Amino acid sequence: MSTVPHDETGPREEPVIRLDRWNATWPADDPHANFKSDVVLYGRLDPLATLRGMSENLGIPVGALARYVLARWATGGSGGLLEIGPVMVHRLWEPIAEAEQRDSDGERLRAYHRLREMISWLKLPLDDPSVYPAQYEDDAE
Repeated sequence: MSTVPHDETGPREEPVIRLDRWNATWPADDPHANFKSDVVLYGRLDPLATLRGMSENLGIPVGALARYVLARWATGGSGGLLEIGPVMVHRLWEPIAEAEQRDSDGERLRAYHRLREMISWLKLPLDDPSVYPAQYEDDAE
């Protein structure tokens, strides 16, 4: 007996989106100004040129690639959380929260230095893989 996932009984209608270019203005103090600026700048490009090339080279339909790119970008935040883990997120946030609570530029600068030290520690094996010895057993003995 076969089942249809999610109680679907017929062909599912796939969403269709139009790739609009957007050009707008916003107040100088808009908290999302950088993102909006990126939307305008990247909107000048044709992402389908890249997706068509990938589709041709990889044998994957353009729509499947577009879905992948959108899903990957849209879940980037949660993917980042999974990669570094909730404990490390809290540890990285602590200096920022403390500096903001004290509301001092000096404390913010100290928080920056603490974060720099923490991230340089996390980054060390990426910069110098030799800091950790090889992890394998020698079966030749």
